[in-house]
Amino acid sequence: MAGQETIGLVVLWFNRLVLGYYLALNTTYLILFLLSLGAVWRFVRRTFFADYRQLMQSEMTWPISIVVAAHDEEKTIVETVRSLMMVNYGELEIVVVNDGSGDGTLRRLIEAFDLQRLDKVFQCSIPTESIHGVWGSAARPVLTVVDKARGGKSDALNAGINICRYPLFCSVDADSIIEENALLRVVKPFLEHPEETVAAGGIVRVVNGCRVRDGRVVQVELPDRALPIFQVVEYLRAFLSGRVGWSVLQSLLIISGAFGVYRRREVIEVGGYNRNSDTEDLDLVIRLHRHMRAQRRPYRVVFVPDPVCWTEVPEKLSTLGRQRARWHRGLVQALLEHRSMLFNPRYGALGMLGFPHAFFFEMLGPFVEIFGYAVVLLSFAFGFLEPQFFLLFFAAAVVYGVFLSIAAVLLEEISFRRYPGWIDLCKLIVFAVLENLGFRQLLSLFKIKAFWDVLWRRGGWGRMHRRGFRRPLDARTASHGR
Repeated sequence: MAGQETIGLVVLWFNRLVLGYYLALNTTYLILFLLSLGAVWRFVRRTFFADYRQLMQSEMTWPISIVVAAHDEEKTIVETVRSLMMVNYGELEIVVVNDGSGDGTLRRLIEAFDLQRLDKVFQCSIPTESIHGVWGSAARPVLTVVDKARGGKSDALNAGINICRYPLFCSVDADSIIEENALLRVVKPFLEHPEETVAAGGIVRVVNGCRVRDGRVVQVELPDRALPIFQVVEYLRAFLSGRVGWSVLQSLLIISGAFGVYRRREVIEVGGYNRNSDTEDLDLVIRLHRHMRAQRRPYRVVFVPDPVCWTEVPEKLSTLGRQRARWHRGLVQALLEHRSMLFNPRYGALGMLGFPHAFFFEMLGPFVEIFGYAVVLLSFAFGFLEPQFFLLFFAAAVVYGVFLSIAAVLLEEISFRRYPGWIDLCKLIVFAVLENLGFRQLLSLFKIKAFWDVLWRRGGWGRMHRRGFRRPLDARTASHGR
């Protein structure tokens, strides 16, 4: 009897610990949401009448290089480059780096844009794998294509940084499309605080289901499959309710690799992207924070909620699992490598708030979530828990999460409203509920697998299956979508 009482007491205290964890986690997300709500509302009011044409024509607008790392992206690369060519911006160049593709990526670029081999000289500021050739076209001088030996995404981006000429560069994924005014919007922090801003990121949205024509999203629609719709809700919650809040707190740890702008000089100073990281974007931002703090230079790393980059997300569970395991491997690698920042007042709010949240909630959280669910459910099934405690746990772990997911959807609705139809809004709310009843737990399992990969030193991207962009049904549909 004494042994059974001891087990029951241990289980009870563990369940209370899990309950406290969920309350702390979701309360943190609630605070971030409230911060985001205020910031987004101020941003919408401030930029509603923004004159982007004047910004584009201003001599104060910095020229920018767009760097696209491409490996086996023949299905989307031409549309991506076309979308970049139609971006509203004063002075820019597009540098596409073909990183040892085994498909027709390079051939499609050469054929689509009538490229010729160039004899181009450039400074190798960051070491990379060997360059096979540089391609360009007199008809499209804005475009340069670099063909190089396979070295991974980080190595390809570093090669692009070496080639590009301008003080700012924007990293864009090869399966992504940025909107025509997105660059002007994301560059504004560099114009408002030119001496301090070292990095800025925009929002990434799901292109699956949208109609794309000539490199432009001409009709916004939700995907026709459940898995991508879950990711639509997840992205809204991560960007609008998460990164906006961390940006307000000056504790932003990541600028999405799909759409981020950096000062080239500072990135070269820290050695470029880390080839040994599975999440090169996270690692780079952390190293920029450390570098600027060590130099005792005032700086800003900011998130801008309006510039939109549309990206293709996985539609197969196996592909999603590989993607999320890679993301979490990179998070584990970066946080362990820079663990000296944890609760370190030298790094200000980042060291005292942002880094601890990432360490205890983002990195270690999946173990608490999965193990906690299992123990609480078993405890309830075997009579160790009273129904009132189980209901309290369900409210803290699930209902609280449902509220935050729906709040993110409604924040999107009252601010940017990219999905204007009532059917889309209702569908997003339904999936915001369902997301907390299986999808988030599944992602936690993928993240736990990532720890196993780190222990066994497994890495790499794995193969990402692309469906390709969805084209308009007809000219009338495309015209209506504009």
